[in-house]
Amino acid sequence: MKCIKSISGMKNFSRMQHSQGFKIGFVPTMGYLHKGHLSLVEIAKRNADKVVVSIFVNPTQFGPNEDLDRYPRNINRDKKILSGMGVDALFLPSKKMMYPEGYLTYVEVERLSKILCGASRPKHFRGVTTVVLKLFNIIEPDIAVFGEKDYQQAVIIKRMVSDLNLNVRIFTGKIVREDDGIAMSSRNTYLSSDERKRAAVLYKSLLLAKDLVKSGEKNCKKIKNRMKKLIKSEGGKIDYVEIVHSESLESLLSIEDKARAVVAVWIGKTRLIDNMQLK
Repeated sequence: MKCIKSISGMKNFSRMQHSQGFKIGFVPTMGYLHKGHLSLVEIAKRNADKVVVSIFVNPTQFGPNEDLDRYPRNINRDKKILSGMGVDALFLPSKKMMYPEGYLTYVEVERLSKILCGASRPKHFRGVTTVVLKLFNIIEPDIAVFGEKDYQQAVIIKRMVSDLNLNVRIFTGKIVREDDGIAMSSRNTYLSSDERKRAAVLYKSLLLAKDLVKSGEKNCKKIKNRMKKLIKSEGGKIDYVEIVHSESLESLLSIEDKARAVVAVWIGKTRLIDNMQLK
């Protein structure tokens, strides 16, 4: 596995692969890899000839007083994991390289970036779309893979790719869960043992919503109220509990095709997100 730290080196690698007729699959990450990330790498391997993974803790998607400085990092461990999986190249750009002094240009997907997570993290998705577009321009992948745990992010990236006529196909990988149902996330490491147990309530609330829909309940307000009651019973502080259309992300009043429940909940000082297709 090649470890590439310069933009020019990454561009040269990609051009060489394309010149030989190879298709490039790309998985962008912020590192501290878990099985969820690795499932995305497997998707890239199945759908491309060469796989590139990036590790970059992107400062522009963190707001003031968020966890940029304490975000978990272990680059040596990540390198060993990716090398063992047969990844062809690991791109490790620096903050100075991606955002040199005087940097001024940002990309934003309107409306979709202002709702749900975007309401409580106002510049988060502007940072995400900006860095992803920069990575696409540097790596020039044929496909890129994102996880469904960050469902709103995946929808926003797909819209950016469509709206800007980018020559990359977006794949999504299903949520990988722990034995108790908690969606795998690097931020789970912040949880104390007691918080870790209580965090399972996010998944339980989604299962509750799914069961209610199966039993014939169509009123989204009633379903959300039941979900909120369950989350609060475990001490969770709710950022949002919504039922949305899985493509437009618009809130639904009544269950219809493509209804998806999405939740963001504080467990102690840790904000966790999760989602589940209901119909």
